[in-house]
Amino acid sequence: MTLPAGTEPCHAGVVRVALDTPADDCFDYLAGPDVSPGDLVVVPFGRRSLVGVAVARAAESAVPAERLKPVSARLDWLPPLTEEWRDLAAFAARYYQRCLGEVMLPALPPSLREPEGWPRLAQRARTEAYRLVPAHISTLLAAVPARARSVRALAQALADRAEGHAAPAPMSLAEARELCAAAPARLAEWVAAGWVEVLAAERTLLATAPSQAPSVAPPLHEEQLAAVAAIGAAASFAPFLLHGVTGSGKTEVYLHAMAQVLVRDAHAQVLMLVPEINLTPQLQSRIAARFPHLPLAVLHSGLADQERSLQWLAAHRGEARIVLGTRMAVMASMPWLALIVVDEEHDTSYKQQEGLRYSARDLAVWRAKRLEIPVVLGSATPSMETWWRAEQGAYRKLVLRERAQAEAALPAVRLVDLNHERQRQRALFEGLSVPLLEAIEARLARGEQSLLFLNRRGYAPVLACDSCGWLSGCPRCSAYLVLHRPERRLRCHHCGLEAPVPHHCPDCGNVDIAPLGRGTQRIEEALAARFPQARIARIDADSTRRKGSAQAMFDDVHAGEVDILVGTQMVAKGHDFQRVTLVGVVHPDAAMFSHDFRAAEHLFASLMQVAGRAGRAGLPGEVIIQTRYPDAAALQALQRHDYDGFAAGQLRERRQAGLPPFCYQVLLTAEHGQLERALQFLQAVRRLADGNVLAPEVQLHDPVPMSMVRIAGRERAQMLVEASARPVLQRFVSEWVQTFSEAGADARGVRWQLEIDPLRI
Repeated sequence: MTLPAGTEPCHAGVVRVALDTPADDCFDYLAGPDVSPGDLVVVPFGRRSLVGVAVARAAESAVPAERLKPVSARLDWLPPLTEEWRDLAAFAARYYQRCLGEVMLPALPPSLREPEGWPRLAQRARTEAYRLVPAHISTLLAAVPARARSVRALAQALADRAEGHAAPAPMSLAEARELCAAAPARLAEWVAAGWVEVLAAERTLLATAPSQAPSVAPPLHEEQLAAVAAIGAAASFAPFLLHGVTGSGKTEVYLHAMAQVLVRDAHAQVLMLVPEINLTPQLQSRIAARFPHLPLAVLHSGLADQERSLQWLAAHRGEARIVLGTRMAVMASMPWLALIVVDEEHDTSYKQQEGLRYSARDLAVWRAKRLEIPVVLGSATPSMETWWRAEQGAYRKLVLRERAQAEAALPAVRLVDLNHERQRQRALFEGLSVPLLEAIEARLARGEQSLLFLNRRGYAPVLACDSCGWLSGCPRCSAYLVLHRPERRLRCHHCGLEAPVPHHCPDCGNVDIAPLGRGTQRIEEALAARFPQARIARIDADSTRRKGSAQAMFDDVHAGEVDILVGTQMVAKGHDFQRVTLVGVVHPDAAMFSHDFRAAEHLFASLMQVAGRAGRAGLPGEVIIQTRYPDAAALQALQRHDYDGFAAGQLRERRQAGLPPFCYQVLLTAEHGQLERALQFLQAVRRLADGNVLAPEVQLHDPVPMSMVRIAGRERAQMLVEASARPVLQRFVSEWVQTFSEAGADARGVRWQLEIDPLRI
């Protein structure tokens, strides 16, 4: 596997290798004929040795021959990354304006990106197998005494396989151990004697035996049957938008569509994407029960490095017939991919917010087009971009208007006007209105469950002094330190800074400092005081830090061991709570006044998703939303369950304002210790665009500070670039970035990041 360092391989040619570095797209090395495109190789790079992906062979290089270095090693037991996977990475690099290696290498599991991880992964992924050399059958049998029964049985089994075969079937070490407990030692002796050959064989990475009772598919209603039939009839690239109300049975459509593909082709693979890690356990159980004998791989960042590598490898070898994962799974190597499903396609979690800032949903659509296979985008609240494409006919719309269970009606949505409550002199109890408290009490009396949604963790968003006005600001960020009362800590949710809760005001010494506002911890505490007999659970990023804790808490909810569930966005989507009949939304108003033009879309999607947790099993559901702005368009549309009307209004406004999906955007951000320096950099690169021939078709906005201007001591600024045509914007940005990267702007001390199709501006 390894070539001697510093020597030229026999019959060497040039191979172009992609490395995880922004310096260049590919680097040329010398390699023998055994190195093929798609191979993982180790190459010298300066004083280091790096893992790279062999991208292409070449007859010659622009680099002088005496300067070319040889490939140090090749991972010979790993099947090459397919041409389709390399095309996907190349497209992502072009579209998101990154070097090829910056896309390829981070898409691989950790154990494959470091040469030190290769041997350990090989031990887990490969096993030894043995076969008897036919010429030594009699020699081996004569050397084993008849009284050594288990050893004799092993020798006879090897001889039986070798008799009359030029290439006998190998015996795995596990099979050998079943015949003889001392098989490893005996086989080692026979290998040393030259009687037995040792071979390397692939180990089965995924269990296929059912871990639970197989489930029976429920009968589908007419709209579900039509959707499954349409997906099954697609013989080539076909993008579908599955638009179904919450509880309409979208998952059953996915499972039936998957079954059609998996039955049709014995090698076919299916990729299913979900937006968050906490949604994978219940889907994993459901898929495993529906397809108990098909290997299922799971890919997300919550897995340990070695486990994630083995799951990826199972997909890459084609062993995993179904791959379930979060956004990273869209880049999984799957040689027989035949169907892609993107659940909750509208979710912003599909957009990576650091490193390569890609959209997993958009890459899924491109990958399906490259492979000429169907892709299903499912949501009760599609993104405006997806909805617009469906309205224009680019995507085929499949609609599920009713809930899957005939007796499960959509919940009634009730808006509690907090202004009216105040006029009636009905005080809030720790932010909870009288109608909401009465509704919770009624559910407790009936043995039903309630869910309270507040997308703000911690006890209170800020600690304040009534005397001098001091607030618990973060010294490193333009944000406040959030009070976490159970831990007696102040914590910044942006940079992670922690501090103890002060005993008095740091400015004036006043001991009467108090929390302002409410988070999930405070709501949980208030409910415990108001309903001491109730079993209350809180699910947020603080309560689920330990591995497996989130799933354990969701299991308690499903088992009926929780009366009131308090949670953030983690509880709002995808969960099928059978006995939740009340959803209370505590404080949605802050989201209505965001500077982001997508704020209304995100608010509507969030509230409709959490509202959909109520009344899913035939029990009447109710949603109570506390607000001071009951006439807001998003809340009025939500009360009518009218996504179509809401979307039409949003698209009308965006068309008038020239906003996506009616234009295309790129965001350039800059960070520096001083805000003025970051703005100077952006102003300099803006001036470099003046000579570009495409500049008249492209609008460059003035550089401005970001709304959260300081994070972790770095001052941040941004500049928005827009165009009405995607190709024009792509060509402009490519030329522009090359200009200011090579010569133009002074970037000393400035960290800059280019984001294509930004979601947060």
